[in-house]
Amino acid sequence: MDDQILQTAADMYGTPSYVFDLDEFHQRIRHMKEILGHEIKICYAMKANPFLAATSAQAADGLEVCSPGEYAICRRAGVPGKKIVLSGVNKEPQQILEVMGEGGAAAFTAESLYQLQILEACAAQESGQRTAQKSAVPVLLRLTSGNQFGMDEETVRAIIRDRGSYPHLDFIGLQYYSGTQKKQMSKLKKELEYLDGVLAGIREELVYELRELEYGPGLSIPYFEGQEIQDEDLMLREFRDFLDQMEFTGTITLEAGRFLAAPCGSYITQVVDLKRSQGQNYCIVDGGIHHVNYYGQAMAMKIPLHRFMPRQASGRREEERWTVCGSLCTSGDMLVKNLPLPDPAMGDLLVFDRIGAYSVTEGIYLFLSRRLPRILTYTEADGLCLVRRDLPTDPLNDGSIHIDQL
Repeated sequence: MDDQILQTAADMYGTPSYVFDLDEFHQRIRHMKEILGHEIKICYAMKANPFLAATSAQAADGLEVCSPGEYAICRRAGVPGKKIVLSGVNKEPQQILEVMGEGGAAAFTAESLYQLQILEACAAQESGQRTAQKSAVPVLLRLTSGNQFGMDEETVRAIIRDRGSYPHLDFIGLQYYSGTQKKQMSKLKKELEYLDGVLAGIREELVYELRELEYGPGLSIPYFEGQEIQDEDLMLREFRDFLDQMEFTGTITLEAGRFLAAPCGSYITQVVDLKRSQGQNYCIVDGGIHHVNYYGQAMAMKIPLHRFMPRQASGRREEERWTVCGSLCTSGDMLVKNLPLPDPAMGDLLVFDRIGAYSVTEGIYLFLSRRLPRILTYTEADGLCLVRRDLPTDPLNDGSIHIDQL
């Protein structure tokens, strides 16, 4: 997004604001499919940024949905059930029945034996409510990578061996995700080799053919100055080679969130105060850590990719180092320490780039009862669009909003 678009966003709508480039997001999905091959499906993990859900429904093959709220967002955006993978560690029967009653999903993930029991009970109930025979509900068994998510290989095998106990479920494949920001391609290769072995073992030893693999590679995105900017095309081509080496011949779906969304967002905040105290320059902005949250930020010691946009370009001196702090009354509200800035002035803009993933929802928004930041989207066809104004949070913090208003 060029400076003029961001300057216009600040002038027209004010700060602090996020701006998400929907064209770039759409293009990243399309380009990823072009390099990997269109037979490889892309599933957008909407927890990275729910404001991109509608665009991802147009560009991606599916969306991973992990909560009733995310499902509601998809329904309002018109996302068809056949594009939804209902995931998450806490699936409630009421939510499952709602999804099944509205036509179901492309697949439901199962994180535990208990979730399987819930899915089977809901599928049996939903099937019994219809006169026509319903087909079995498609289920992806989540294989753990050594944390609270999913089940170990022994449990997965036992489920498939005992599949007759789940007559209303169809175990179509595996889901596997082991983390984010993976920089070593060798790790991805080892994971795919492991998954290929698990799938082969189930096929040969249990005489059961799993038809799908949903895999979250956790491809890395550089956020900070000094980090190497990788050749994404080269990385994706190497990853495609790993996929080609697999014996598994079923459908492969890649779950991606951060990798797709992060480069498509910018955050604009404005300088509201400047001071020098005990030899340190402090620049106060109208945003803060409740809006800016980069993975691996490390207490503001790293400098995120950013732009300084002065209101007036003339008369700037040499750069000095400034600690950029936000508007929260806590000493932890530091965005960047010792950021080189050329004589900042009130009203100047700081733009934090590559902030299209997670920051928009991960922030501690209710702290200090400040207003929510604005959310803007941009496309070449429609220009800037305000999709959420700067909403107040104070009624949420004292019970002023009646329960019926929520």
